[in-house]
Amino acid sequence: MPLPRQVFIAVIGAGGVGRCFLNQLHHLASHLCQNPAAPTYLSLILLSTSKKLLHSPDYRSLHLNSWEEELAASTTPALSPPDLADYLANAPNKVVLVDNTSNQTLADAYPLFLKKGISIVTPNKKAFSSSYSLWKSIFSAAANGCGAGGYVFHESSVGAGLPVICTLKELVETGDEVRKIEGVFSGTMSFLFNSFMPVGGGGGSFSAEVKKAKELGYTEPDPRDDLNGLDVARKLTILARLAGLEVESPTSFPVQSLIPKELEGCKSGDEFLERLSEFDGKMDELKKEAAAEGKVVRFVGSVDVATKDVKVGLEKFDASHPIAALKGSDNIISFYTKRYGSNPLIIQGAGAGGEVTAMGVTGDLVKVLRLLH
Repeated sequence: MPLPRQVFIAVIGAGGVGRCFLNQLHHLASHLCQNPAAPTYLSLILLSTSKKLLHSPDYRSLHLNSWEEELAASTTPALSPPDLADYLANAPNKVVLVDNTSNQTLADAYPLFLKKGISIVTPNKKAFSSSYSLWKSIFSAAANGCGAGGYVFHESSVGAGLPVICTLKELVETGDEVRKIEGVFSGTMSFLFNSFMPVGGGGGSFSAEVKKAKELGYTEPDPRDDLNGLDVARKLTILARLAGLEVESPTSFPVQSLIPKELEGCKSGDEFLERLSEFDGKMDELKKEAAAEGKVVRFVGSVDVATKDVKVGLEKFDASHPIAALKGSDNIISFYTKRYGSNPLIIQGAGAGGEVTAMGVTGDLVKVLRLLH
């Protein structure tokens, strides 16, 4: 009969996704320790924000039901990635690092953690969409790549909790020929264009819809961070690489920014929003053109694997197309493959939000726990 085991968990980031993950971790820990066949005890040994740290120097478990108060009271500064790696590598049991941030410096240190036997689960897109050399370094160190280090999973780096990455990996690993990937990869852009140009007509001006999306919490604090297309480009970079393309970076292929050139120099997001209405004419013209053709405009990303063509930007779609029929802030990702023929494999649902993103992270943690011995 297998002996009980203990696995240490270190969590970086306690904001929206981090908070939801910690709640899910509490539930998972309670469930796993009650498994009569082989109980697993998950011990939270470190919790950190970008500024402060809560940890146990002797690797004793922190309290999952009082972390918020204890972290708020902490006066210990956050550790640098090398110091964090040393602390975790010296732990007496296996360690999983949960990175709930979008921090580039931490992402750059993933190969270091993995080489020290520390597994990683994360929604951090920057680790997998920055330079191709970082991508290669991560997977040459990871046990589920070519290395002998820790495991790394990043399901929620694309589509939050939707099973996008695991589906693509399974298509590739089982020998299917992935020909094209196309979809709406941004909850923000989905909501924005479903409101700007609903099927059947209507919708407000582009600037009014951007303001509404911001007020409802669908955009980043500065909407330019959504409208520049880089978030979608990062997701396309990840999927293209998983499909076998050596994409150098998210700026190495055409990405259409919806920020008017004249507003690129705005000093703040508020100034940008105030002036955006000056440029509504161009978007209204685009809407009229599409309507005259019986189509709608959507902000999409696509990867043509055969031609190695990756692009992000506005496209027109027939009203009957699945991309046109999206509701709210849903994502939709279509995989066109040899096996699936002319009818693509489609994954659709909420592609943003703390709970569903955290679900993807927690699901990855479960995968690592199955692999750790």
